[in-house]
Amino acid sequence: MIQWIYNDGGRAAAGLKGGAGDCACRAVAIAMDRPYREVADDLNDFARRHERPRRHPSRARTGYHADTLRAYLAQYGIEWTPTMQIGGGCSVHLRADELPAGRLIVRLSRHFAAVIDGVLHDTHDCSRDGTRCVYGYWKIPE
Repeated sequence: MIQWIYNDGGRAAAGLKGGAGDCACRAVAIAMDRPYREVADDLNDFARRHERPRRHPSRARTGYHADTLRAYLAQYGIEWTPTMQIGGGCSVHLRADELPAGRLIVRLSRHFAAVIDGVLHDTHDCSRDGTRCVYGYWKIPE
């Protein structure tokens, strides 16, 4: 299992209300310990400059495509570690004992979340009681 702490990544402090599909922005803000508004503006600018035209472009409020987020984090030297291969099944779950220590951004099915030293930081417990598969993660350098 994994301990869960409610954390909106500073979204409310930035003056934003209501629901949004902003899990990637929240996870980056939490894991990198940066203000939500700064991350949202930075990610939006990055997506506008680097993303090819899409029907649904990446935006803080509606979410980011995984390849856009991967390129954004790579510019900070943050490397992607895949934990699942096509046809290989799930080998890592959203559990403290299956993830490394440190500040992580984990990619899940249709969701991103922050895990800090084995504790899930998100607006809800997305672990599915430890059964949720982790597709991979970015570990923030110390």
